[in-house]
Amino acid sequence: MMRPGGNPANAKAADFRGTALRILRMLRTDRLRVIGIVVFAALSAAAMLAVPRILGDATDLVIRGVSEDGGVDYAALARLLGLGAALAAGSWLVTVGMGRTIASLAQRMAYELREAADAKVAALPLRYFDSRPRGEVLSTVTNDIDNLTQTAQQVFQRMVFSALMFLGVPVMMLTISPLLTLLVLLTIPVTVWVAKAIGKRAQPRFGRQWAATGKVNGHAEEMITGHQLVTVFGRQGESVAVFKRHNDEMYTASAGAQFLSGLIAPVLGFLGSLTYVLVAVIGGLRVAAGAISIGEIQAFIQYTMQFSGPVNQMAAMSGQIQSAVASGERIFELLDADEQSPEPIPAAEERPLETVRGEVAFEDVSFRYLPDEPLIEHLSLKAEPGQTVAIVGPTGAGKTTLVNLLMRFYDLNAGRITVDGVDTATVERERLRRRIGMVLQDTWLFGGTIAENIAYGRPEATRDEVVAAASAAHADHFIRTLPDGYDTAIETDEGSLSAGERQLITIARAFLIDPSILILDEATSSVDTRTEMLVQQGMVALRQGRTSFVIAHRLSTIRDADVIVVMEHGQVVEQGSHEELVKAGGAYARLYTAQFSQPAVEEQEEVPIG
Repeated sequence: MMRPGGNPANAKAADFRGTALRILRMLRTDRLRVIGIVVFAALSAAAMLAVPRILGDATDLVIRGVSEDGGVDYAALARLLGLGAALAAGSWLVTVGMGRTIASLAQRMAYELREAADAKVAALPLRYFDSRPRGEVLSTVTNDIDNLTQTAQQVFQRMVFSALMFLGVPVMMLTISPLLTLLVLLTIPVTVWVAKAIGKRAQPRFGRQWAATGKVNGHAEEMITGHQLVTVFGRQGESVAVFKRHNDEMYTASAGAQFLSGLIAPVLGFLGSLTYVLVAVIGGLRVAAGAISIGEIQAFIQYTMQFSGPVNQMAAMSGQIQSAVASGERIFELLDADEQSPEPIPAAEERPLETVRGEVAFEDVSFRYLPDEPLIEHLSLKAEPGQTVAIVGPTGAGKTTLVNLLMRFYDLNAGRITVDGVDTATVERERLRRRIGMVLQDTWLFGGTIAENIAYGRPEATRDEVVAAASAAHADHFIRTLPDGYDTAIETDEGSLSAGERQLITIARAFLIDPSILILDEATSSVDTRTEMLVQQGMVALRQGRTSFVIAHRLSTIRDADVIVVMEHGQVVEQGSHEELVKAGGAYARLYTAQFSQPAVEEQEEVPIG
């Protein structure tokens, strides 16, 4: 059920600097690899910084030999060239080791982010998922983490080495010509200003790109999951139109972001070429004046290329960096989301709900999904141990919300709910939920065997206990007719079992945990009439000594309930037995009359729907 609220990640402004720093702070947990990367990068940079100077010396050696009578000292030349080749080869080998370490670091980051995201999803309240499409959350946990870590791997490999070269090259330049070095350094402010100006305009577009990606994934997930319904109701055209709208939004944002970020590389390339020309011209004049040698100007030009190379490389990757930071913002928005309210910490001698009789009381309970939209106001209701309480009413009356509050899926705005006199807000959620069995209208089975699905709430259950639970739910017969019986693998696409069979398995799952309190939210809506009667017989036996809450629209299934509660607009308007409410002629009588006043209607009610 989708609640209004939107995606906060789409609303807040991008914070490139804060997000980038937070990503870098994540590396502190893997200091050894970071230190190894820095050491590798330092060795590689040192080797590459020495090569231009060695080659310059080799050039000067050749020129002196040609201009002097003694000729070229080929032995010395061979030593210089051999040293240069050895340093270049060593730099390459060190770079390979650095790449392997960076890959390990990036994958470790991906591993930790996936673990953190999984733990966060488990700790988030149901309200979080009600306020955004599930596909957007899935996109954040998968696509955004992949985008961030893959980009980080590529950027780290270049960034550390480039940073050391960026610092080391000016030092080597100064040893050759302070004047030419000053000329090169004067281009840095212009380069930084251009990159920052373009990047500032591209970043919001990358944020919109990944937000649109989440919408595309969310819509695709909904349409694929509900493909049969889309086809049945002929909504393919509308589905395509919605997808096209999201896809157009993604295209526009992506094209704008990539175009702007793509401008950085050619602009900085132009500035680098301009610097290269100035160095060549002024350097040539300095050589002619005898201020520096040809080998030194050759080395300086190589240093100029080494200086502009890292800048141009980072500029070429600016689009990826902007995209990764946008993904980082979405990931951190998920990780920073408010979790469920803290669990109470009872004193050591207090063990609330160790045993449960099943007395449940709603005392002046108020709840609303949104602050300005009341749903349940000042509701009071009590169920005695062993009673079956049926909750009926029109759609949106608050029936499912009521049982969700009992399960502590949401926190109350006011009032309290007690079980055996104990305020559920003072009980650990896990301890409370272990006492409650819940079967929903929408079945959920995971990819595994039927036996594993039934034992989901009690993985340690024996096969005999699983079979006994299935028998109680009247599922044993159809399970044994399957090729592999209880070891039959369930397909998650719902194609291997009928809706009624899947529902019977979820009911058997609830039977197996032997709960003190039962919640059945339209649990028999997908079961045919004959099977429904069998399940009802099993439910009667199961309800002995247990409190049951049954949400139902088919009033024929709750005639024997001890108490029938009628809800409208979040309020209990009537409660009593079936006979009492029919005689009262109120809201329940109107619902009952609407379903059973005509024989045709009652006959239709009994048509098998499993």
